[in-house]
Amino acid sequence: MTPDYLDAALLLSVQPLIDLALAEDLGTGDITSRTTISAETSARGILRAKADGIVAGLPVAALVMARVDARLVFHALAPDGTPVTPGTRLAEITGPARSLLSAERTALNFLQRLSGIATTTARFVAAVAGTQAHIVDTRKTVPGHRVLDKYAVRAGGGYNHRFNLADGILIKDNHIAAVGGIQQAIRAAHAGAPHTLKIEIEVENLEMARQALEAGAEIILLDNMTLDEMRACVALIAGRALTEASGNVTLERVRAIADCGVNLISIGALTHSVQALDISLDIEA
Repeated sequence: MTPDYLDAALLLSVQPLIDLALAEDLGTGDITSRTTISAETSARGILRAKADGIVAGLPVAALVMARVDARLVFHALAPDGTPVTPGTRLAEITGPARSLLSAERTALNFLQRLSGIATTTARFVAAVAGTQAHIVDTRKTVPGHRVLDKYAVRAGGGYNHRFNLADGILIKDNHIAAVGGIQQAIRAAHAGAPHTLKIEIEVENLEMARQALEAGAEIILLDNMTLDEMRACVALIAGRALTEASGNVTLERVRAIADCGVNLISIGALTHSVQALDISLDIEA
């Protein structure tokens, strides 16, 4: 699938992040390229996958190239969301050789990370295929990278949880402790929240799930439960609220969690423990 929301406006919003990354990498300039390659030399570079996975972040890599030198021409050969294998050509870049090499590392840093997120997400999505469960991300993203990290989750076939604290109500254990109880927290949320926002609450056992359901929670997050505990909560809730499983979700365990009947499975590791996808940029004569 090709994600549908990394449009021109959102790409523009990540421009400051790209500028920061380039400033960090270039410093006062690429002295190696400047001293070894003449300014008149042109080159063609090929971005190529070196492992199986899902590509994501080619529009970001193109922006990096354009930011370094507007004369660099970036031609994507595979849309984001495409499965790739070792040797798959992802993009061709032509233009001044100095500029191409100066942009290489920053472009690859974005592309490898985002493709790693998409690849991991796709593995979880495949593991729960045939169940009603959707794989969703969390706010456990690299600071400043959230829109890109969540874009990559979509490229891998996953879904997005809330983008920020203003995006939805999620009452967690510390909120419950601060206000004095589940019912108090949910009542306060109903009283103060816009009617357009659903109220989600995190619970740790069957009794807490019962209280949350009685108080009118619309989404109940089953936190770090055993499979038996999840099944009991899903049976209790019986479709009267959406159910979300979270905590200790591994690729080996995710199918068993989905088979408990939950609607959502949120996984922080999609974005906080990324294994970059191996991608190279090779200069071709």
